[in-house]
Amino acid sequence: MEMSQVRYVLAAIETLNFTKAAAKCNVSQPALTKAIKTLEDELGASLFHREGKRVLLSEFGRSLLPHLQHIIQEAEATRTLADNFRLLDQVPIRLGIMSTIGHMKLSRFLARFQKEFRGVDLEVSEGKVGDLKSRLENGELDLAVLNPLDGLGDSFRVQELYKERYVVIFPPDHRLSAFNVIRLSDLSDEPYVDRLSCEMRDMVMNVCRENDVKLYARFRSEREDWVQSMVLARIGFAFMPEYSVTLPELMQRPLVEPSVTRTISLVTVPGRQFSPATAAMVRAAHKYDWPG
Repeated sequence: MEMSQVRYVLAAIETLNFTKAAAKCNVSQPALTKAIKTLEDELGASLFHREGKRVLLSEFGRSLLPHLQHIIQEAEATRTLADNFRLLDQVPIRLGIMSTIGHMKLSRFLARFQKEFRGVDLEVSEGKVGDLKSRLENGELDLAVLNPLDGLGDSFRVQELYKERYVVIFPPDHRLSAFNVIRLSDLSDEPYVDRLSCEMRDMVMNVCRENDVKLYARFRSEREDWVQSMVLARIGFAFMPEYSVTLPELMQRPLVEPSVTRTISLVTVPGRQFSPATAAMVRAAHKYDWPG
């Protein structure tokens, strides 16, 4: 079975006319007819019934149709991968990631992407939301993964990847381990570790003030690793996005009343021409089975 034969058969099925099918495939009608007859002889059954000038699909041809379509789809996908491979390694993808995003979930996506597109070079840098927006707008980044908060305006295209809850983290022997969920009121006057780089910090602090919840920050840091280490050292608890917790020794409980969630999104600049590598990553992010 040759690819040309498969294309001829599919064209004939679509048109139910060998002359039109030949024109569609840019071959002569005798050449198309001969190729289909050769395939039928190879398969040992007729794909079409010929009634004078009429062409009808046989029952065998109808049963074979999904398989022939799959062959063509796979061939086109393989050709696309080959074309992309020749182009992907020309320019690296410059990906900006918000510094408070945990690497565990995102790294799995990036690993799968690079396994599929082995010719891609990837350059990852971290930053705060404002910094990433500026670098993306100035063409210093191709893509950015961040929390768009209240929106980014018409200057950016936002593709939601996943949502994640905020949890309360604490050391194993902390009194909060007795709770299944933790209400904000349960934390009043409790020493805590302040995540200064959290893009939702102001909102969380405002909620605490509105609910008369008093928190005593015994330690403050912009570094996520320091925050978690100091929590584990029993300095206090911390609020943390659930997929950002990296120390397995830490315990965590969902924050409720109120619950807090954030949305992690892939951000691009509308109208900007993507390199083949960047376009491939955007498609892969759209198809990926993200957590939650």
